[in-house]
Amino acid sequence: MTFASFLAACALCAGETGAVRQAREQVEHVKKLADEGAASRMQVEVAEGALRQSQDDALIAETLDTRVELEDLTEAQSTEATSAAARRLERQRAQLAQLAQLVSEGVAPRTALIPLEEEIDRSRKLVDAMEQRARSLAEIVAMIRAEQEVSEQQPDQPSIADGGIARITRFTGESKFGNDEFKQVVLEFEKKFDHKLPVSARGDTALHRSMGFDHRGRIDVAVNPDGVEGRWLMRFLEQQKIPFFAFRTAVRGQATAPHIHVGPPSTRFRTTD
Repeated sequence: MTFASFLAACALCAGETGAVRQAREQVEHVKKLADEGAASRMQVEVAEGALRQSQDDALIAETLDTRVELEDLTEAQSTEATSAAARRLERQRAQLAQLAQLVSEGVAPRTALIPLEEEIDRSRKLVDAMEQRARSLAEIVAMIRAEQEVSEQQPDQPSIADGGIARITRFTGESKFGNDEFKQVVLEFEKKFDHKLPVSARGDTALHRSMGFDHRGRIDVAVNPDGVEGRWLMRFLEQQKIPFFAFRTAVRGQATAPHIHVGPPSTRFRTTD
């Protein structure tokens, strides 16, 4: 993609921030001046760099919005935002190197480095946090794939709550699982353990949709089936005849965290959905 087509695509992006729009308009203005011989190629490159910085900043801010849950991101969004944070860090490091050269030449004081060094430290911590989030998202992706894989071949395991637990266990159940049943599970769990049910994905999520799976009417709970909370939850679900899957370890080498999927297996969306 040429930079011109890149600009055109950005102009069509929904939700373009004011800062990005302003930077894009500045690029167009400087390029026009350059065509008329009133601006240098260097000025164009500076404006283009500022646009890339604004776009990266907007992408990072969007995925770090406190209203955005982890499972409401797609793998692509997480990867793009993490890459944007890494690019910003590299640009800051390049700026620091240039400024350090000026300091060594006596053109700028040593104290001029401090604000940029502090900014780089914050950016490095942000990159670390976003990489950790990407790993967590990859783990959820592995969980989704594992659930689908098991739903297609795993038979029921009897006496799962009190007896030995298989690496992956399925309980078909007989009851539906809707909002009323979910509320009952939440209330009983919180009454028993005095803290919130650790739900990692509830119902329809952007991540499930991006992978082609219908997760409506299902929840994933981040508890270990081997633990006290996991065994209690499975026992309760069995008593209520609510279907679930219990995952103790990975599936075929996938780094799947132990968890319990409550509800029927996630199905694939039909083309008409």
